[in-house]
Amino acid sequence: MNRNRMVDFLKFSPDIFDIIIIGGGATGLGAAVDATSRGYRTLLLESHDFAKGTSSRSTKLIHGGLRYLQQGNIKLVKEALNERGILYKNAPHLVKQLPFLIPTKNWVENKYYQLGLKFYDSLAKDLSFKKSEVLSKEKVLAALPSFSETGIYGGVMYLDAQFDDARLAITLAKTCVWLNGSVINYCPVTGLLKKNGKINGVIAHDLINNEDYRLHAKVVINATGIFSDGICQMDDPNSPKMIKPSQGVHLVFSKDVLGGDHAVIIPKTTDKRVLFLIPWHNHVLVGTTDTEVNKAVYEPIPLDSEIDFLIETASRYLKKQLVREDILSVFTGLRPLVSKAEKPTSKISREHVIRQSKSNLITIIGGKWTTYRKMAEDVIDKAIEVASLKFYPSDTVNLKLYGYSEEINPMDILNVYGSEKEKITQIIRENPELGNKLHPDLPYLAAEVIWACREEMAETLEDILARRTRALFLNAKAATEASKTVVNLMAAEKAKDETWKKNQLESIKNIFKNYGI
Repeated sequence: MNRNRMVDFLKFSPDIFDIIIIGGGATGLGAAVDATSRGYRTLLLESHDFAKGTSSRSTKLIHGGLRYLQQGNIKLVKEALNERGILYKNAPHLVKQLPFLIPTKNWVENKYYQLGLKFYDSLAKDLSFKKSEVLSKEKVLAALPSFSETGIYGGVMYLDAQFDDARLAITLAKTCVWLNGSVINYCPVTGLLKKNGKINGVIAHDLINNEDYRLHAKVVINATGIFSDGICQMDDPNSPKMIKPSQGVHLVFSKDVLGGDHAVIIPKTTDKRVLFLIPWHNHVLVGTTDTEVNKAVYEPIPLDSEIDFLIETASRYLKKQLVREDILSVFTGLRPLVSKAEKPTSKISREHVIRQSKSNLITIIGGKWTTYRKMAEDVIDKAIEVASLKFYPSDTVNLKLYGYSEEINPMDILNVYGSEKEKITQIIRENPELGNKLHPDLPYLAAEVIWACREEMAETLEDILARRTRALFLNAKAATEASKTVVNLMAAEKAKDETWKKNQLESIKNIFKNYGI
C-alpha cells in the first residue's frame, strides 16, 4: 500500500468512480472494503490519517454489549454478537477471545448475572464462544490477584473479544487496495461537485503534495463520524446538526494493576456507565467516561474530573489505591452519538443511522467497531439504490481480511501483521539493527517503522507513534523518548532533511501533552 501510487492513480483514474467515500475511520474503511469486494470502482479520502479520530480511541473490544442487554435491546446485542463471531473468523490474527469477570456482592447479583450471561451466550448461536460460568470467591481472587477481597461474594466469567482498533483500520485499508480500491490519507475534501442540484463528485486537496483534484462519482458517502455535520453543511448550509459528541477517557497502567489475564467489568458505576479494566498489549486499560461536549475536535483533552473518577472508581476494587503517578498514558475519544432531534431518512438500528440529502449525499452516523461490517453493507446497499448501480450482493461475511493467518502466537508482537510478518522479519535479516526495540519500555521494533513507511502509508511521526504502533497509547513518556529514534528512521527511509525532522518533532509536542499526566 503505497501513497504515491494511490495519488498517481488519481491523475489517470477513470472519468468517474462508482463510489467516493469521505472518511477513513471504521465506518468509511468498512464501506470501502464492502464496495470494492462487490466490484464497484471505489475511492476513499481521509483528511488526516486513517483512524486518526474516534476509531483509534476505542475500548479495544469486539463485543455484544452487556449494557444493551440490560436495556432490553435484544436485536442490537444479537447483531453485535453475530458480527463479533464473523470478525473473529475472518481476522484471527487481529481478534482474540478474552475472559471477563464480573465480581458480585451477594447471591442475588450472582444469580442475576448468571442468568443474563446464559442468555447473552445463547444469542450468539453458532458463533458463540465458550459458555459463561459461575465462580466462587476463591476462584475470582485467584484470577484477579490484585483485587481486594472486600465485598466480593463470587463472580461470573464469560468470553468476549479484543482487538487493536488502529491496526484493524490499516488492515481494512490494505484489504480495500488488495481488492483494487483506492484509499488516500491526508487528502481532505474541500468541496462537493454538483450537477442539476445532485452531487456528482468532490474537490480534494492533497496536503502532502499541495495539489487539488476534481473527482467525479455516481454517489458520495459521508462517513466522517463526529465530523459528519461539517460535510452535511458543505452540501447544505441549512442542514440540521445530527451529532451530539460524547467524550470517553481511558487510562493506561502497568500490567500489575490487574496481575492476571482476565478483564474485569463493573456493570454499573456511580455515573451509570460500565467500567472496564482490560489487559491490552501487556498493559491495563481502565475506562471509560461519558461526558457531553459541544465541539468535535481531533485531539480531545481529558478533564481532571474524568481522570479522578476513573482512578477513584477502579481503586475501590483494588488492593492498591491508584494515583495519578501510576498513569502511563491517557487517551480520549469522542463518540458520534446521534442527536435526539435527528429524524433520519432511514434508521437501520439504534446504533447507526443512514441519511440521504436532497442532493443525494449519503451520510452514515453512529455505530461502533463491532458492527462496522454490517454498517458498511447497509450503507453500500443504500448507495447502490441512490446511484441506480447494478446490484451485486455483499459477501463480506465470508471475506478473509488482508493478512489472514491462523498461525497465531499471542506472545509475538509481530502477530498483528498476520501473513506479512515474514516480510518484516526479512527486513531484520537484511539489517539486524532494525530488530532492536524503539525503547526499552515499549514492545515495538525499528523494522516496524520501516514497514509502516513503505507499506502502510505512514506520513508523520504521530502516525507511527499513535497508530502504526500504539506507543503513545501505552506509555506517553516512553513514546516521547523514542520520538527522535523514530523520526531518524523515517527520515532515512523517506529521504527527508533536518528541517522535516525538526518540524515533525515540534508538531507532536502538544499531542504528547494530551496523552501524558
